Amino acid sequence: MRVLVTGGAGYVGSHAVKLLRRAGHEPVILDNFSSGRRELLQSREVIEADLADAPALRRAFEHGAFEAVLHFASLIEVGESFADPQKYYRHNLVCGLNLLQAMLEAGVKKVIFSSSAAVYGAPRKTPVDETHPLEPANPYGRTKLFLEKILEDYDRAYGLKFISLRYFNAAGADPDGELGEMHDPETHLIPNILFTALGRKKSLDLFGTDFPTPDGTAVRDYVHVADLAQAHLLALEKLETSETSDCINLGAGRGYSVLEVVKKAEEVTGRAVVYTRRPPRRGDVPVLLASRERAESALGWKPALSDLESIIRTAWQWHSQAHAEKRGK
Repeated sequence: MRVLVTGGAGYVGSHAVKLLRRAGHEPVILDNFSSGRRELLQSREVIEADLADAPALRRAFEHGAFEAVLHFASLIEVGESFADPQKYYRHNLVCGLNLLQAMLEAGVKKVIFSSSAAVYGAPRKTPVDETHPLEPANPYGRTKLFLEKILEDYDRAYGLKFISLRYFNAAGADPDGELGEMHDPETHLIPNILFTALGRKKSLDLFGTDFPTPDGTAVRDYVHVADLAQAHLLALEKLETSETSDCINLGAGRGYSVLEVVKKAEEVTGRAVVYTRRPPRRGDVPVLLASRERAESALGWKPALSDLESIIRTAWQWHSQAHAEKRGK
């Protein structure tokens, strides 16, 4: 299939593009490079454009016939969404509507949407399955939920079929060492642990140490970015053969506390990780774990690299190599 990949120069998007090409599809990246990185490009076909620019989007769809869209482009920082919700509603919702309008005008009726476990809010039960109430606790999560609801309406009204993939905690890096996390600023736990091990940070900020968990730190479900990419490929293949839209969790189904992640990183890197205890951040919950039953039954998806050691080992390979290259310049 020839597919348009918005945000294809980003963390998860670039891994998905690599896998799409390997599977024989033809991905075309659309990115404005506000956060995407040219170093992560995995396609020769790249359209530099902004989803806020509706005329540019229309021209992008004239670039060639697309059979589907993978929509990764999004703002993702929960704290920033509290501080500047207008920015998040404009980018994640208005730009999403622009994309859907361009798709309808071009007759493209299939989309894979990069959503988030943030649509659930504070879990009433764990593991969280797709029947859990949708009660997002921050503007970021609300933008993801609102666009899911818009997709449901567009399915009913226009026959636009979608699969919304609700990520839990994306982590790790390309096992081949070609791709990894390059956020600026970096807010995810595992890269910041590794930055501390590398000496790029003096100390890791450890948010929340008195949660009702075995060691007092928050427990999260980490899923390897390569496994996320595989799920997008499977979702695309499902939309090829099925006329059924769906919302599906992507998580490993197992949780690790922050201190467990720190300990495993120390084992993998052979380096001590200094941390400073901080109060919990706004919206933090004690435990967030996924049920992956629907992903297995609907997509045939089984994560292959989402054990904690593989996640940290591949991330360490990526960040330590990048650190060495930076120091060598």
